[in-house]
Amino acid sequence: MNFVQKAKFAALWLGISTAVFTFPNAAWSAPSDQPPPDAHAILKAAFDQWRGETSRTQMTMTVHRPSWERESVMHSWTRGTKDALVRFVKPAKDAGSATLKLGDDMWIYTPKLDRVLKLPYSMMAQSWMGSDFSYSDLAKSDALLVHYKLQITGTESQDGHTVYLIAATPLPDAPVIWGKQTLRIRDDHLILEEVFYDQDMAPVKKLSATKIGSLGKRKVYVTQMRMEKIDESGHWTQLEYESGEFDLDLPSTLFTVGNLRNPRDQWEQ
Repeated sequence: MNFVQKAKFAALWLGISTAVFTFPNAAWSAPSDQPPPDAHAILKAAFDQWRGETSRTQMTMTVHRPSWERESVMHSWTRGTKDALVRFVKPAKDAGSATLKLGDDMWIYTPKLDRVLKLPYSMMAQSWMGSDFSYSDLAKSDALLVHYKLQITGTESQDGHTVYLIAATPLPDAPVIWGKQTLRIRDDHLILEEVFYDQDMAPVKKLSATKIGSLGKRKVYVTQMRMEKIDESGHWTQLEYESGEFDLDLPSTLFTVGNLRNPRDQWEQ
């Protein structure tokens, strides 16, 4: 019996698969300690980078159409992945308008009508403040992590980083409006692109990172993003972060329906 036969015989006797032996001239290597990338963990890390435990940001929103353009300034606060308050401060005609998300529920307040309205699910696909964002888009972090199956479909290399390509398909009976979403997420937790598909799997709109910088203590952050309609040239909405702080001790009274009517600017709270 030669050496190879003796080695295989010994492996079988010890209960070890001969698949680990490759003869001749092959070296055995230990399994890697690194687990394979997980799509859910990658997306959650990206949302944690974006929002933190809590956040307070000021943004300028530009709504662009082929024949006109308008700007609004807003203050926003978030708590975890489920709660958010956005209050418009400029221009004067929009000042005081606010949107509140608590869990799966959403309310809006319009000062002109002095009325708080709880949004039914049928309105979640409607335009938010005349922009290319929908009310559903404001709740995307919780929905993607809870109501979708996430799968890594590939990777790319860009600027020295690995970019993960992730497909998000709704779970059965999930309360969502999109037939599918695809994302490109960089290995430093930046969401570079998100594409939204209708129920016929046709792409409808795309959210792209258009500027990367720093914000507050976040050394790397998507400071500007643009949502654009795929089949309507010249229709887009841009969000640009002017300032931001993260992991603050925010008062719980911020995230209440009663606070929607509060005329005070609570930026410093």
